[in-house]
Amino acid sequence: MDTGDTPAEDLHEDTPTPSRWETVQPWLTLACRVGLAAVLILAAVTKYPPAMSVQAVEAYDLFPADIARLIGYTLPLFELALALLLLAGLATRYVGAASALLMLVFIAGIVSAMARGLNIDCGCFGGGGQVAPEDTRYGLDIARDIAFMAMGAFIALWPRSPFALDRVLGVFR
Repeated sequence: MDTGDTPAEDLHEDTPTPSRWETVQPWLTLACRVGLAAVLILAAVTKYPPAMSVQAVEAYDLFPADIARLIGYTLPLFELALALLLLAGLATRYVGAASALLMLVFIAGIVSAMARGLNIDCGCFGGGGQVAPEDTRYGLDIARDIAFMAMGAFIALWPRSPFALDRVLGVFR
């Protein structure tokens, strides 16, 4: 007897099954958002009191004292703002790109210090300033920042993720 109902297997023919990438990508983006946010929060918090952050920026010997002071005071606030936006999943693509660019600036600063023969601690997670030549970790600092830059780039390229305000606002579905 034909009831006009479509067999169960026909119901799913029109709905393509998502690929493995389509299933995994949002969760990878979420992991990158949370991981990069944690790094940025740690970096911001360890730069306090601001005098330490200013000292770290001045050690790079790239800016006049007033500009170094401005960067030293505002960098932790900028890192914290990026972290909060990543956690909220708001403007995700742009915040991921800004985070990746920030890491690129950090890498350029470290390469510049290394090329000029400066012996400094990068100041990425507090501290900063002059250190003994054997205490520099430029290679490790650059490799770490490349990994963080890759996380930011991943977020910028594939911003769709669960638990994001972007989804609620309909920015990325």
